[in-house]
Amino acid sequence: MIWFFSRFIVDAYKKLRDSRLRKKHKPGGDSSIRAIPDSGLMMENGASCLPCTPEEEHKFVTDLRNESERNLKEGNLYFVISSRWFRRWERYVGIDTDGNLKGNQSSDSRHSNVASNLVAERPGPIDNSDIVENGGDCDCKENEIQLRRMLMEGQDYVLVPQGVWEKLHQWYGGGPALPRKMIVQGVYQRNFDVEVYPLCLNLIDSRDESRSILRLSRKASVTELFQKVCALRGIEQDKARIWDYFNKRKHAQLLVSNKSLEEANLQMDQDILLEQVDEHHSSRFSLDSAGNKLASVSLGPSGSSLTRGSSLSNGHLSGYRSNMYPGRSVGLGLTEMNDGLDANSSPKKGEKGALAGLQNLGNTCFMNSALQCLVHTPPLMEYFLKDYRDEINTKNPLGMHGELAIAFGELLRKLCSAGRTAIAPRVFKGKLSRFAPQFSGYNQHDSQELLAFLLDGLHEDLNRVKQKPYIEMKDSDGRPDEEVSVECWRNHKARNDSVIVDVFQGQYKSTLVCPVCSKISITFDPFMYLSLPLPSTITRTMTVTVFYGDVSGLPMPYTVSLLKNGFCKDLLLALGSACCLKSDEHLLLAEVFENKIYRYLEMPLEPLISIKDDEHIVAFRYPKKGMGKTKLVIFHRWQEKSASDYRRSGTKLFGTPLVTFLGEDQPSGADIESAVFKVLSPFKRTYSSAKAPIAKENGFPTDGLDVQCSSSDAQTVEKAELEGTSSTDLSLPLLLTDDTFTSFTAFKKDTIFESGKILKVVLDWTDKERELYDASYLKDIPEVYKSGFAAKKTRQEAISISSCLDAFLMEEPLGPDDMWYCPCCKEHRQAIKKLDLWMLPEIIVFHLKRFTYGRYLKNKIGTFVNFPIHNLDLSKYVMNKDGKSYVYELYAISNHYGELGGGHYTAYAKLIDENRWYHFDDSHVSPVNESDIQTSAAYLLFYKRVRAVSKAETGEAWQSHSIC
Repeated sequence: MIWFFSRFIVDAYKKLRDSRLRKKHKPGGDSSIRAIPDSGLMMENGASCLPCTPEEEHKFVTDLRNESERNLKEGNLYFVISSRWFRRWERYVGIDTDGNLKGNQSSDSRHSNVASNLVAERPGPIDNSDIVENGGDCDCKENEIQLRRMLMEGQDYVLVPQGVWEKLHQWYGGGPALPRKMIVQGVYQRNFDVEVYPLCLNLIDSRDESRSILRLSRKASVTELFQKVCALRGIEQDKARIWDYFNKRKHAQLLVSNKSLEEANLQMDQDILLEQVDEHHSSRFSLDSAGNKLASVSLGPSGSSLTRGSSLSNGHLSGYRSNMYPGRSVGLGLTEMNDGLDANSSPKKGEKGALAGLQNLGNTCFMNSALQCLVHTPPLMEYFLKDYRDEINTKNPLGMHGELAIAFGELLRKLCSAGRTAIAPRVFKGKLSRFAPQFSGYNQHDSQELLAFLLDGLHEDLNRVKQKPYIEMKDSDGRPDEEVSVECWRNHKARNDSVIVDVFQGQYKSTLVCPVCSKISITFDPFMYLSLPLPSTITRTMTVTVFYGDVSGLPMPYTVSLLKNGFCKDLLLALGSACCLKSDEHLLLAEVFENKIYRYLEMPLEPLISIKDDEHIVAFRYPKKGMGKTKLVIFHRWQEKSASDYRRSGTKLFGTPLVTFLGEDQPSGADIESAVFKVLSPFKRTYSSAKAPIAKENGFPTDGLDVQCSSSDAQTVEKAELEGTSSTDLSLPLLLTDDTFTSFTAFKKDTIFESGKILKVVLDWTDKERELYDASYLKDIPEVYKSGFAAKKTRQEAISISSCLDAFLMEEPLGPDDMWYCPCCKEHRQAIKKLDLWMLPEIIVFHLKRFTYGRYLKNKIGTFVNFPIHNLDLSKYVMNKDGKSYVYELYAISNHYGELGGGHYTAYAKLIDENRWYHFDDSHVSPVNESDIQTSAAYLLFYKRVRAVSKAETGEAWQSHSIC
């Protein structure tokens, strides 16, 4: 019955398809012509032949995604798809893929309306070759294909639920399939996360020194690890002993348990060691790496009475537990002592500062950079080297029950006690993954985001307020700023009182003005750091070749100067001005690569950073009224002759494709040929001297492909060509092709095509075409930018920290997604917002906003910011004129090199007692001259206030509750 019903559907579909094909041809046409490419009727690689409109595909995928969101659970399958392919599919189904940047949602409606009317091409088979090792050319099985490292979600790949993948694969075929499982991350904050990169472990078998690679989920248990190792190496489980062999050193024996590999602090690409236990030796050990019995380990602040007399019970600290969370320990894990230094170690007498590096555990340079800056913050170092037991808040529901503070304190003590020995912060990384699952795994992250989490987490773990009172906030109602600011700060301190507040928190004044009723609302809010925008001053030169779609002239390259961080709409405006674009004309930007249109730059807010200097960009100029529904792309191909065979021995694409539009509802082959003749007309030869060499015109050199003729010869050739054709045969050698250029189909003048499609034709240039038209104008278009005399300008175009502060404090309207509710109008309004600094903290952190985030594109602003090392005077920015000095001195920098995701973080930090700067590059620590620390890589700037006060006050300043 099922077979009969399926057969009925297939027969019905064939009838529908045949009827559609009959409608595509006029009577007397060539009935042997195949279906039009991009019709969706036939696909290769096992894809479905059932037709599906772009709208239907969009709806299918949207419904499946929504269903998946409603049924999130651990173990769900997701599939990795190349962003390059997925963007093409999104454009095809009409999803906006312009990569709008946050805070830049406005667009030029003139451009966006035109772009929305253009029909995108149907993508070919799913192609993941750009995101897998060896480009997918290896002979390994599909489940053995590995993703390339350092890929970024959104920029390099997207994740789709299993149902979406199955539909896309049914429609398009291709691959390879890259399934990944969903896991649950975090302890107190549980998040769903797709494990794109499972844990990779290097297994060393001590019996024969052989090496194997194991891949397991980091949520897999130690028991599962044992099972996989024993099955792989052919050893019984009760005779196997597996060691955590990090850095080629036995750290801890892994015992069969339900503990996850993440909880066991195993890191990406680390070694594990397999040993066989003989029958005379027990497989249960309580030995450390040196063969000694494990001693009791101090898990609280070293040297404090917090853990004296405590002992380890099942790997946790006994005798100090939270009553609120029975059975949970605030102690650190068993392997804390094995991260490079004993946790009981304390700074040696007379030893100050921390010159130990932090090992990179797999893309953890962002964490190492932020940690080194915090560790070298003088008030924090002094605080955590003392006994801070009484301030640990284990009952704060917003904190981590003291565990994060203890982990940070112990790590700081190790760094101060290790001399020059690098520390592996595995336990701290484990705590970070538990409490902040966004930082779990082995992807690169943002050091500023980590810093924000650490400061907030340390504050909550050390909050002196055990029971936060409820406080109703009052409006300013015209009261003096001094009165309102004191009230707001007092209310804030009633709920938030910690060393972090004492040291890092300041206060700014926020003023909102309703644009309708002019209601003014003033609040005073705390801040932990200041995120400063980087005003753009750097320009870039871009060359674009304009082709005239109205056949009014030859292609012409135009060079324009734009802000480096601008958008395609800025390029369009500059080009329009340069080429005197009329109000009723439009420019269509496209990138040409390997004599094909690689992409259209149709989205106004496409960042210019996506256009590289070595690319070739063209613009097609059209009258708006001439832009029909059907886009026609004309490719050029010439025939290579063989001495042994005059027939074709090979064809090759050349030149720049030409793009035009067909205005007819159902264009015919004759319409296509007429459009091709029209766009070629500017290249028609009109000069004489057939034997003279062709000079360079318009910057385009000629070559041997071109042959000259007189204007009378050209007319004779064209007339003879037209007379020699039948009523239905084409005068030009045109073939219909597809996206892959593997299929070429002949057509006639009376062939009817469906409107709204993107039609692609190849013009085979024969001797006749070369005699008639000058193809040199189609070749050798210039690059966007050719390196030359103006290449080195970065230092001259620097901006100052003051200009960044001015931009931060500038008055601006709220975004449409962040509107303010006006209590007078009783409606949400796009109010005008103004920030002013009211009070500054002892330690002030400037975050230079170098990264802009779009849907797919993450852009970095590499502008050099000129920041002072000494005597940064912020007094003029502080509204609260209390007569105090606000002069600051730099003591640490978090640097970022390269692009976001694939870059690298380091830190500069000053040892105050030595008055000397050091460079912290993961494990490597080296001295650096003060004159060398100001670079364009600076990302986070740490300043401490310089005060003209007594030494006694200086020593107690961090304990005060004033931030003056």
